[in-house]
Amino acid sequence: MLTERFDKAFRFAHRLHRDQTRKGTPIPYISHLMTVAALVVEHGGNEDQAIAGLLHDAVEDQGGAETLAKIRTRFGDAVAAIVSDCTDAWTEPKPPWRARKEAYLAALPGKPAQSLLVSLADKTHNAEAILFDYRVLGDSLWDRFNGGADGTRWYYNALAEVFSDTMPGRLSDRLSRAVAGFSG
Repeated sequence: MLTERFDKAFRFAHRLHRDQTRKGTPIPYISHLMTVAALVVEHGGNEDQAIAGLLHDAVEDQGGAETLAKIRTRFGDAVAAIVSDCTDAWTEPKPPWRARKEAYLAALPGKPAQSLLVSLADKTHNAEAILFDYRVLGDSLWDRFNGGADGTRWYYNALAEVFSDTMPGRLSDRLSRAVAGFSG
């Protein structure tokens, strides 16, 4: 069961991301964080993983190492480790897109299972959102992404492959289906 710790993490995540929206949409960013946490729970994750699902983008988008220190103090080492494992950029400006994604992909197979589940939930929700928007917007969708059409497709195909190998099952199958929908 999820406890008051989860409630506190939700409030903290909402405060951090209150002014953010999903890329190219008016959708409040917290909806993504809620979905990631829900996918984590639905696929066997524990409370630490669900909290990390809520906070997985906090370091990257809302303050770097200082934010990770706050997460560690408020929610513990296990949550902080998962959030750290889900982070591909620690500084602003972020390093070049392709190099960041290549490094993230290369590191994934060595990550612990508790971190992989959170990352897989994140990437699955992102891929499903991309697929939905692609069906509505067509190729104009790719203007939102730093990697453009080719880079984004490359990245998500690579993610689907890595997760099929490291975390086979219903959720990685779901990621693969979404990616196939916008890669073909």
